[in-house]
Amino acid sequence: MTKADKKKEEKTELKNEETSLKDENIKKEVNIEEKLKISEDKLLRTLAEMENQRRRFEKERQEAFEFGGFSFAKESLSLLDNMDRATDSFKNDENLIKNKNLDKVIESIEIIKKDLISIFKKNNIEPIECIDKKFDPNFHQAMMEVDTDDKESGTVVQEIQKGYMMKDRLLRPSLVGVAKKTNKNNEKVSKVDEKKDKK
Repeated sequence: MTKADKKKEEKTELKNEETSLKDENIKKEVNIEEKLKISEDKLLRTLAEMENQRRRFEKERQEAFEFGGFSFAKESLSLLDNMDRATDSFKNDENLIKNKNLDKVIESIEIIKKDLISIFKKNNIEPIECIDKKFDPNFHQAMMEVDTDDKESGTVVQEIQKGYMMKDRLLRPSLVGVAKKTNKNNEKVSKVDEKKDKK
C-alpha cells in the first residue's frame, strides 16, 4: 500500500468518524429534545395536578365552612320536636288544663321555640314544606298510606315529623302520610276474590 493510499484511507476513516460523530450529535440532540419534551410534559402534568389539588382543597374548605355545623344542626332538631311534644302533652293533660299557670308555661316554651327557629333560619336551616306536595323520596319518607278520594294518589296529606334542609343538603326527611286512591273497582275485585276463596 502506498502513502497516497494510506492518506486516502485515513481521510476516509476521518470522514467516517466525522459522519458518525455528526450522527451521534444528531442522536444526542434528538435525545435531548425528546428528554426536554418529556420533562416539559411532566412539568405541565405536575402543575395541572397541583391546580386540581388546590381546587379540591378550596372546595373542601368551603364545604367545611358552610356545613361544619351539619351534625350539630341535625342533633338540634330533636329540641324542636321535644318542645312540640311538651306543649301537646301539657295541652292534653287534664290535670294541667285546670292549672291557671299552664298558659305561661306554654307561652315560655313557644318563645324558646321561636328563638331556636330564628337561629336555624340565620344558619340557612329551613323546614321542608310537604303538605299537598307530590311525594318526593329525596325529601320525604313515607310512613303510611292514607285512603282518600279527595287528593291525587302520591300526594302528601299528613306530616308526622317535620323535615329540614341546610342550604341545599337534606338534614332530615319529612316523615309523611301519602294519599292512596280508594277505588270501588278494588273493592269489587276483593269481593270476587273472597267468593273464589269460599268455593
